[in-house]
Amino acid sequence: MSLLELTPSGLFCRQADIFIDPWKPVDKAVITHAHADHSRWGMKHYLAHQMSEEVMRLRLGEDIALETLRYNQAIVINGVKLSLHPAGHIPGSSMVRLEYKGKVTVVSGDYKTEDDGLCDPFEPVKCHEFVSECTFGLPIYKWEPQEKIFDAMNTWWKLNASNGMNSVVFGYSLGKAQRILNNLDFSIGEVFVHGAIWNTNQALLKNGLQIPDVPKVPAEIPKSRFKGALIIAAPSAMGTPWMKRFSPYRTAICSGWMNVRGARRRRAADAGFVLSDHADWDGLISAIKASEAEKVYLTHGNTAVFGKYLEEVEKIHAVELQTLFEGENSDLGDS
Repeated sequence: MSLLELTPSGLFCRQADIFIDPWKPVDKAVITHAHADHSRWGMKHYLAHQMSEEVMRLRLGEDIALETLRYNQAIVINGVKLSLHPAGHIPGSSMVRLEYKGKVTVVSGDYKTEDDGLCDPFEPVKCHEFVSECTFGLPIYKWEPQEKIFDAMNTWWKLNASNGMNSVVFGYSLGKAQRILNNLDFSIGEVFVHGAIWNTNQALLKNGLQIPDVPKVPAEIPKSRFKGALIIAAPSAMGTPWMKRFSPYRTAICSGWMNVRGARRRRAADAGFVLSDHADWDGLISAIKASEAEKVYLTHGNTAVFGKYLEEVEKIHAVELQTLFEGENSDLGDS
């Protein structure tokens, strides 16, 4: 790569002396978004989008040295022009644009091309080199419009409520939970959230994100209060004693992995909704083509298959990079 090199600590821009989403402690880290596999503890100085600030302080410590930028706000570091651009993945998620001596490299972090109505929508950035995720880089992954997914979710909740069942929906605490919250039909019943999600919501509300401010599940509450309710829970709560208070209940998982036959059954959930904060096959291709990049570097996901497609069909030079990014974890760990 002309501006970046892969080191044991992560992607490094030597000219600017900065790392992007490093996985080991470094002096200067540019963070694409606040998920745990991209935003790690131990950096001396962080740079991220302003919508990531409160969540990063919640997760990494209030006293971290953190500088924030707006989208499209450019700074120059030792001759390298750096700016952040909407990735559409979760609130605050950014693609990092680096320009030096007329050459432009863009690091995507994680992204999705569908406008979810929650975060700033994805904006393609033209470049010479594009570092792209490909978590769902197989042609079997093609998402339906989110309106259809949430219509099905609200119908499922309403049916459960009419049958005397509470509804528990599992989704990542950052990004997925807020997206679900923004699309629920509150006329059906009350909505509660897991404590980890409530803490994340408060951080995002403090940063100015527009989401319903619903209560967290209280430690002491009559079971009758949950009658017909929907509870958004972190995946880490699956199968724990915490769930007993909602009985009788039905469970659902929200993940792109629900697109694979048997994934819901393996997790012992009653329902699965194919909802991902990553680009699907078509989204990946459209984003890469819109970048007009001459060379694409692929990280975390189906890099071999997707790279072969880019080379043979789209005639775009593709290179696999071995990184420690996880994308949307198939084991539904809560990042």
